[in-house]
Amino acid sequence: MPKKDDDRSTPPPPLPAPLAVAVADSHTHLDMQSGTPEEGLAKAASVGVATVVQVGCDVPGSRWAADLAARFEQVHAAVALHPNEAPRIFLGDPDGWSGQRREPGGQAALDAALAEIDALAALPQVRAVGETGLDYFRTGPEGVEIQKESFRRHIAMAKRHGKALVIHDRDAHEDVIAVLLEEGAPERTVFHCYSGDAEMAKVCAEHGWYLSFAGPVTFKANQPLRDALAVTPLDRILVETDAPFLTPHPYRGRPNAPYLIPVTVRSMADTLGLSEDALATAIAENTARAFGY
Repeated sequence: MPKKDDDRSTPPPPLPAPLAVAVADSHTHLDMQSGTPEEGLAKAASVGVATVVQVGCDVPGSRWAADLAARFEQVHAAVALHPNEAPRIFLGDPDGWSGQRREPGGQAALDAALAEIDALAALPQVRAVGETGLDYFRTGPEGVEIQKESFRRHIAMAKRHGKALVIHDRDAHEDVIAVLLEEGAPERTVFHCYSGDAEMAKVCAEHGWYLSFAGPVTFKANQPLRDALAVTPLDRILVETDAPFLTPHPYRGRPNAPYLIPVTVRSMADTLGLSEDALATAIAENTARAFGY
């Protein structure tokens, strides 16, 4: 989950033409979107987005994700403490970034939160542990070691429960890869909203990690991201919204939602020189393999 940059006071983008081959939104936040989850899922299904992975960023959000996935067959849950959440549990949250103004909780509070995530990760409808990782954009130097500890414990959790690992990596590429290699990445590891360059994409490919591309791959200025997409093996490509964030071009700045996945898929297909049906088929197979459903 990046810095919020959507404006939900603007009208939502129109429905795109449906995809002929159904795909999955590999990373969304229905709890942060307008309307009910039922409405969001119905709009998505109407344009060929048949499955979503609902991602938790803190304990309440992870509980909500697990509950939603238990109610809807087309929803799979991912649970975790976001990289920015762990330091704020430990050090306190005076500015209320997470919506929870909290006093410093120290190691005991972090341990308790991770224990609850661990319990949720054992549930069958929870297909992944994430989004976890490192974020050096928002958390200062005082939170780096706390983030790394939390990241390592999420990696262990994913391996213990046989779940996929969903990684949030912001301004921390080298350290994220270093921790993954030190700890041993789970068999199924997904870089959510991939933001690295082509060289990093080649490193990820060497290790069999999945790269999930979001709205920024459609932005004119992001040619390096399209270069990364171009060198990613077809069987390791996923697509996501990260909604309500990162709305694809030409709707940037308006609220994102899973029904806009076809816009990003079509842009990606153009970059790769593939038909949208061929890319959608690969994405559908890759997402099911990555999340084990």
